[in-house]
Amino acid sequence: MGVPPPLPGPLAGLAPLLDDYGYLAVGVLVLLDNCGIPVPGQTILVVAAAYAGTGRMDLAGVVAVATAAAVLGDCLGYLIGRSGGRAFVHRWGRYVLLTPARFARGEAFFARRADLVIVFARFVDVLRQTKGIIAGTAGMPWWRFLGCTTLGALLWVGAWAGVGYAAGTRLGSVYSWVTRSQVYLLIALGVLLAALVARRLWRRRRDGDAGR
Repeated sequence: MGVPPPLPGPLAGLAPLLDDYGYLAVGVLVLLDNCGIPVPGQTILVVAAAYAGTGRMDLAGVVAVATAAAVLGDCLGYLIGRSGGRAFVHRWGRYVLLTPARFARGEAFFARRADLVIVFARFVDVLRQTKGIIAGTAGMPWWRFLGCTTLGALLWVGAWAGVGYAAGTRLGSVYSWVTRSQVYLLIALGVLLAALVARRLWRRRRDGDAGR
């Protein structure tokens, strides 16, 4: 049995949950994360897979529990949307980060790309928590929804469990690398945005001079 990976930064708070409750903690948080409640379901999936990489948990067990919980959470969200619809969103949505404006944007996009949204939305925060509710409210057929969400759960769990398992005892260094990468990415985006703004201002000034 390997040594459990040291959990850096905010991940450290998940260690007691996994140590004390194991697969139950994975199942509950992943389920809640997929039925509209903003909890660290994706994070605990990665950390549990990292535990599996050190022998503290079984990877097949983590994948099975997380996949079942993801599908069940999405189905609960679907039932909430199907039974409560817009009235539920307008009354309670703000408590789970689903404001009426955000719901309207999600519903408009959903109407154009329903299947793709359900399959891949788990990889996007907010959409992961709300896609089931949106699908239920929009009246997506149940069996079509179930097929799409099951495929999406398999892809999502497989991807993040693979990342965590590969990290294993190196989770700390991987986390540090991701953190640094995010900083560099934000800097790069800031520079790009500044360049685009400067270019637009220069074009406006050039067009203004040309019109005189």
